[in-house]
Formats: sequence, structure tokens, C-alpha cells
Amino acid sequence: MDNSELVPVINIGLNTGRYNFDYAMEELKALSEANNMNVVETTVQNLSQPVAGTYFGTGKVEELRDIVVDTGAEIVVANDELTPSQIRNLEKIVKVPVMDRTGLILAIFANRAQSREAKLQVQLAKLQYQMPRLHTAMNQRLDQQTGTSSGGGFTNRGAGEAQVELNRRTIQRQINHVRHELKDVDKSAAVKRQQRERIQLPNVALIGYTNAGKSTIMNELVKRYGMNEDKQVMVKNMLFATLDTSVRQLQFDDAKKLLLSDTVGFVSQLPTTLIEAFKSTLYEAANADLLVQVVDYSSPNRIDMMSTTKQTLSEIGVPDLPMITVYNKADLTDQDYPSRAGDEIVVSAKDPASIDLLVQVIREKVFKNYVTATFLIPFEKGDIVSYLNDHASVKSTDYLANGTKITAEVTSVDYQRFEKYVLEQ
Repeated sequence: MDNSELVPVINIGLNTGRYNFDYAMEELKALSEANNMNVVETTVQNLSQPVAGTYFGTGKVEELRDIVVDTGAEIVVANDELTPSQIRNLEKIVKVPVMDRTGLILAIFANRAQSREAKLQVQLAKLQYQMPRLHTAMNQRLDQQTGTSSGGGFTNRGAGEAQVELNRRTIQRQINHVRHELKDVDKSAAVKRQQRERIQLPNVALIGYTNAGKSTIMNELVKRYGMNEDKQVMVKNMLFATLDTSVRQLQFDDAKKLLLSDTVGFVSQLPTTLIEAFKSTLYEAANADLLVQVVDYSSPNRIDMMSTTKQTLSEIGVPDLPMITVYNKADLTDQDYPSRAGDEIVVSAKDPASIDLLVQVIREKVFKNYVTATFLIPFEKGDIVSYLNDHASVKSTDYLANGTKITAEVTSVDYQRFEKYVLEQ
């Protein structure tokens, strides 16, 4: 899609000195582009706090109005979450729609949602975003209709209060309905999770900032070790290319298996409503045996991105789990790769040697409790022999007079399960 097909927008931001402002504005630009927008201009102001009525100061707002006219921008996108009165006042002056950061992220999520679960989660977040804005929005409409300020128009305002309450009840009913539907979806997802948990495979979750390369890494692993090679996940060079958690089963050459999940990416200042709505989607990360944090090594903001990941994991209640850090996209830097320092590796997802190193580190972490033992399985227990051949790394098999002698590397759970058949060394 070329720029002529994109919506021209102006990004605006307020530098209060409280966070990495340049990083936040770069991120806002990437978010805008992910929503099919072309950022034609960026306007910023240094203030200790937003102006209550207009976000920017009066002079800056007038400057913004002129820039809108000069550039032909159709939307103004703010880096912060704005109050309804700020949006209304800005729109009156600049004469084009104004969208805040939360509204932008919600719009992206609404466009990207594919599964029923993702669509319901986005719908819930949007309703929760609208709820606290009902009263202010209604007062604004009444003021416009009556030409009064908040001190007048009591009769109309009384009717307005009644309408606000009706709207609030309507939205609350919608929220309750969506939550009920999500519970049904969660039940179905829980059944699938229980089925996966019954087979007692290690669970490895790819996490990290959106567009760091998680899906590319997953596809490379699935191509090599996937049980179904056609089960690739979507890869696109944009923020939030996919919102659904994908789970794939991998089997290595020695028959060891694990579950690999690719979770929704993170972004700074992720709206609280979205964090709450997507908690169930991030279940795989919260219950993983190993987290693989994927970081865009080519980004100058990678430290901030890692901080965003850490903060988001804390907000969704993910415990302090074992983690390795994968610095991806090293091919876009002058850094040698693949390389390793403890639990950190530098890779390029498209490089076979990088995938080799990643697999080695993952295997070290999740298969460390495997036990090598020799079993003597009676001939009438052929199902156990079949199980070991399918689920264990079999080193040798000998057929003796009193049964099948198998030396295999098994999980600690399987060792306990078949311990009575273990031959003393």
C-alpha cells in the first residue's frame, strides 16, 4: 500500500520529562502506520503536565490548526490518553477528528482480531474504555445543544443525566454479555489446555515487544520440528500483526517433545482495559516452563522494550519464571552472531546456525530433568515399548528371553511411572 492510499495524520505529543519521550513518539509513529496511516507531521511541546482543556497550550493548538491546513491531515493522533473534553476542544479548533493513543491501539486491535476470542476481548476493552466517558460526553452534547456551560440548563441536564444512566446500563449489559461469551470461549480453551497438560510436555512461551520477530522464530522452529508443517503463523513487518496465541508441538530428532506458544506482542502504555481483556490469551506465558524473551537487537530502544515486557508481565500476573533472552535481528547490526553469554543469545531468526543455538539453549533448560535408564519390559507389555519408542529418546533395544531391554532417556514423570521395570545398574 503506497502513501496515497493511507490516511494522512499528524502525531502530537507532550514531553513532560517523565519517560523516554523520543522512544514513545517513535512508537506512536509505528502504531499509526500499523493502522494504515501516513504520518505527515509530528508536533510536540515541552510542558510539565497537559493543559486541562486542550492538552497543548493555546499557542501550540493554534499552530497545530495551521499545520493541519497546510498538510491536509485528516486526523490528529495524540501520544497520551485524552479526556473527552480535551478531544472535543481540540476538534473544535483543528477541525479534524482527534484520536488518543488508547483509541489508536484499540482500533489496531479491532482491525487485527481474527478469532472469536480476540474479537470478544477487543469488544470488551472498547466497552470498558467507553464507560467512564459517558457522563462527560453527554454534558458536552448538551452544552452544544443549549449553548450553556456546566452551570446552566438544569432541565436539559436532568434529562441528560437520565440518558447517561440509560447508556451506562446498556453498556454494562453489553459488557456482561461479552464476558459471558468469553467464559464459554475460555471453557473451550481450558479443555484444550488440559488435554495438552495431560501429555505432560514442557511448555515454552515466546514473549516480547511486538514486531521483535517472535512469529518468525516460531515458524523456523515449526518448519524444522513441527508435527504439522503447514501450521505456520502469520509474519508481517508491523506492530500487532496477530493477536491470537498460537501453540505448536515440536518433536526433536531424539523424540523429545515440547509445546511452543507465540503470544501477543507487548507495547508501552498498553491500555489497562486491553491488558485485562487479554489475560486469558496470555495464559500460555503465565504457565510456561520457560519464557523466551525475543528482543529486536537492531533497535536503539531495546532496553525500553525489555522494560515494557517486564512491566506487562507483572501487570498480567505472570510469576518470576525461568527465562532466556534472544536478541534477534542481529543481521541488521554489526554484531557477530550467533553468540551466547549465559542465558542470553544473539541471533538472526533466518540464520540456520542461530536456530541451532536457540534450540540448544531451550533443550538445556526444559529437558534438564530427563533421566537415562534401562528397562526390561515383559513381552505382554508391548504398549509400554510402543510408548517409549514414541515419547522417549531410545538409545538401544535388545530382545531377551524374558522381555525387551530398552535403554532410553525419559522424563522424570515417565521414570517414576515405569520404575518397576528399571534394571539395576
